[in-house]
Amino acid sequence: MELTAITIRTLLMYLFVFLILRLMGKREIGKLSVFDLVISIMIAEIAVIAIEAPSRPILYAAAPMAVLVVVQLIVSNLTLKNRRLRLWFEGRPSVIISQGNLNWKEMKKQRYSLDDLMMQLRENRIDHVADVELAVLESSGKLSVIMADKQKPDVPPPVEGTKPKIRYGLLPLPLIMDGLVQDESLERIGKNRFWLRQELRREGVKEFKQVAFCSLDHKGRLYINRRT
Repeated sequence: MELTAITIRTLLMYLFVFLILRLMGKREIGKLSVFDLVISIMIAEIAVIAIEAPSRPILYAAAPMAVLVVVQLIVSNLTLKNRRLRLWFEGRPSVIISQGNLNWKEMKKQRYSLDDLMMQLRENRIDHVADVELAVLESSGKLSVIMADKQKPDVPPPVEGTKPKIRYGLLPLPLIMDGLVQDESLERIGKNRFWLRQELRREGVKEFKQVAFCSLDHKGRLYINRRT
């Protein structure tokens, strides 16, 4: 009788956890941040406890799991609209390699060893660090790699009196996200808010808050996506 109860509870918890993961969205399956991982582990532990204790009502497991799902959905919606909150929960990407040079300070801060780096470079089929233009450790733990390309165009001249810290060819830089200007990106290319406002007005955009996303590619071209 107990074996039958455990089997039925196992099937019920499987269906319930499957439904929960579908409600949490595809992002939870494809990419787990620290917050997502904590929620997933807690749900799994509660499901196991419910299966191992057939004498306890299954509602005792379903209720806390439902609470976790509600918390996850609320936090996901809030972070979707607020980038600062999103960075707080998910963390910032870390530059590990820039123009073939290792960023030892950032590696130490993230407790990211050379063995970890070499393993992920091999996964990207890279055997020489000097061939890497940029390697970024994403908040999910994945290493995103951009190879050096000698055919990249020359760097456009910076604004007079400023000195760009990185090249245009390094990455499509986000200049505006969720209506908020990314001043750090502007500093990297030697530009300011006045320049950005002028560029937006040429495209018929009057205010920063009207822009959902704006980026600059290696050719100096702006991509603008307006809020709907």
